[in-house]
Amino acid sequence: MMPSANAAPKYAFPIPSSPGCTPTYSRYHHDYPATDILAKKGCKYVAVTSGVVDELRFKDTYTYKNPTPITKGGIFISIIGDDGVRYYASHLKKIVDGINVGTRVEVGTLLGYVGNSGDAAGTAPHIHFGISWPTSERDIWWVRRGMVFPWRYLDKWKVGGDRSPAAEIKALLAAKGEIPPVPKK
Repeated sequence: MMPSANAAPKYAFPIPSSPGCTPTYSRYHHDYPATDILAKKGCKYVAVTSGVVDELRFKDTYTYKNPTPITKGGIFISIIGDDGVRYYASHLKKIVDGINVGTRVEVGTLLGYVGNSGDAAGTAPHIHFGISWPTSERDIWWVRRGMVFPWRYLDKWKVGGDRSPAAEIKALLAAKGEIPPVPKK
């Protein structure tokens, strides 16, 4: 009888369920491809796959007096997965100590905590979760915030599946180019 092989997961749901932390999300975002994952403030946000931290902001610099698209996400982090895909989470309460640009993370690594920073102040705590491709320039917020709807992947990851968005991202990158025009919204 052959022993069964159990490979380590390649993907994890970004907010692990635990007592007091039961995340919920819908399939669509209000005006571009992304997903808001609602959970109690302070719930853990983890790396959805192994990769390297690409961009982050430790401090919330968004103001309603002078709103800018680049600061809307408040405290955020993005990683470039080993699959070549960027995974972005914003509106965090805090990023954990020891996480910086260039930090190598493994699937399930604690990265931060659910909050409502940026333009989410006054709303229910959540993370804005986006999937896109890496860009050669920093602060390309309109790509970073999300280019494909994540729900199909989130649905799989939530039940322990390893569905990858790499093929969808590769096709979309080929169609749109690395840095498409800034959207009007």
